[in-house]
Amino acid sequence: MKTLARPLALAAALLAGAGAFAQTAPQRTGDDSLYQALGGQGGLTTLMDRFMERLLADARMRPFFKDADQQHVKEQLVLQLCEVSGGPCRRDGPDMKKAHDGMDVTRGDFNALVEVLQDTMDAQGIPFVAQNRLLAKLAPMHRQIINTP
Repeated sequence: MKTLARPLALAAALLAGAGAFAQTAPQRTGDDSLYQALGGQGGLTTLMDRFMERLLADARMRPFFKDADQQHVKEQLVLQLCEVSGGPCRRDGPDMKKAHDGMDVTRGDFNALVEVLQDTMDAQGIPFVAQNRLLAKLAPMHRQIINTP
């Protein structure tokens, strides 16, 4: 099993995919190097397509995503990852806390989702350094997503 140090980073954004979501827009630095390392818009779209397939195949994650509008979830995730990675995308909607109210997301759920994402990024050949940079940008969201002990 992969280290759980990285899990507190990404799941925040990704569990949000089960419903509409958003957060305060990150500060724009003009640095799109992470966005480029993730493959730009095409790379993010492919990543989220594969990620959704893996989420639905994972018994731990399927309950969160099976009844969701999966196309909408993927589109929102692409927008979110594009924005946080320095790409040209912007999104709006409820904050992460509101988006996850009533979903009963535990730390175990959060970690499982990140594990699936990491596996998906590995399979797509995204460099480890880029994965860590993305996870670091998403990490602060975990406090708003985990809402069940």
